[in-house]
Amino acid sequence: MKREVLLSRTTILSRVHELARDISSDYSGKIPILIGILNGVVFFMADLVMAMSIPSKIDFIRASSYGSAMESSGLIKITKDVEIPIKGEPVILVEDIVDTGLTLKYIFKRLEERGPESIRICALIDKLERREEDIHIDYCGFRVEGGFLVGYGLDYNENFRYLPDICIISPEGSRS
Repeated sequence: MKREVLLSRTTILSRVHELARDISSDYSGKIPILIGILNGVVFFMADLVMAMSIPSKIDFIRASSYGSAMESSGLIKITKDVEIPIKGEPVILVEDIVDTGLTLKYIFKRLEERGPESIRICALIDKLERREEDIHIDYCGFRVEGGFLVGYGLDYNENFRYLPDICIISPEGSRS
């Protein structure tokens, strides 16, 4: 596979620190609960939490959608749920990449039913090319038109998560 760096580790960390400053300012005097959507979010969420200047609580949720390997059926199942009570608490849902928006919208609605004080969304990548659901991202790292992205937690069949940069991959011989 051909690999081209889209966002360097330095660029990513600089933006993560900006997001952390914004969140720290907006939640000054509060202790937000950051809920990461597994698996790809681990790298981003760790860097984000460590860059924040306020205390926070963290938890994770994992969802899977069923369908073919290339396309989701839209049927979503929670395979690991949030364990921290969120009723009356400020929540920030943290995602590595927002693609179609189907899973994120499902998780958002599910968490909303538990009565948090508020829910905001923080996403490292807002990928616009395949969006099916209108999602408002409160804290957005980067907007990307398209391409298959890997690295910094993003994967292709569980490969490439380890890359420190975010790269676009394409089959050998293709132009992108």
